[in-house]
Amino acid sequence: MTQPLQLSAGGFAVVLGTNEIASAVAVHLHREGCCVVMSHDPFPPVIRRKMAFHDALYGDEVTVEGVRGERVDHATQIFKALRRSDNVLVSWLALPDLLPIGAVDVLIDARMQKHRVTPDLRGLARISVGLGPGFSTAVNCDVAIETRPGRSGLIVGSGWTDAADGVASPLGGVGAERFEYSQASGRWRTAVEIGSRVFSGFTIGHLGGVPVRAPCDGILRGVVRDGQDVPQGVKLLEVDSRGRHAQWTGIDDRGRGIAKAVLRAVQPQPEIRPSYAAQPIAVF
Repeated sequence: MTQPLQLSAGGFAVVLGTNEIASAVAVHLHREGCCVVMSHDPFPPVIRRKMAFHDALYGDEVTVEGVRGERVDHATQIFKALRRSDNVLVSWLALPDLLPIGAVDVLIDARMQKHRVTPDLRGLARISVGLGPGFSTAVNCDVAIETRPGRSGLIVGSGWTDAADGVASPLGGVGAERFEYSQASGRWRTAVEIGSRVFSGFTIGHLGGVPVRAPCDGILRGVVRDGQDVPQGVKLLEVDSRGRHAQWTGIDDRGRGIAKAVLRAVQPQPEIRPSYAAQPIAVF
């Protein structure tokens, strides 16, 4: 069985994915002193971009809860950052490009590719962690963690994580109806910014020239970046209808819970001693 490691300054962590869950994990690992590199994967497209480091890939200034994302394009930049990095590093470099840089302490697959076959990550790092559907400690990772609503953050001891069931997690009592999905593949164009107030039927953008409209009233919580080529059947946008309780920046409760579960899984837990053991026993 893989033993938990003690994260410390100079530890090397690779996070696959640049979405909001991957970013929450990256923030927590960074705060533990790790040099964190996020590796972009094009599928599925990232929509909750104000809750993620994703846009740093395009040179945008991005911070998540006070932690800055820094784009890196070359392995030499990452190698230098292993000595000291004040930021989370975000890169187009794929995992095979990152492995030769140095021994990876923690490898987290946070791409959330619900219906794709996941590779065997075991042996690529001291501890490999799989988040969401498609992971088993007997097949492709050292630690598997649930991301499904109601079970998010649960560390799976044996068997597989829950398969995707197509049911969207509720947000303020609203489920899949707060999303719009791509009906065909094509180039996505939009000029509407995340955080904008929108109304049902308002045109958010165009996919292959076909207008895509807001499904309900609320705040635009997420939308695919302008100019991206998207496949059929993926989320294009999300509207948060919770009014003043809407959230489109920072780390939400789900992301924070999953990130904390990752830390619990990879770090040794302090030994808990019975309270009576701390008191001397008087002998008369």
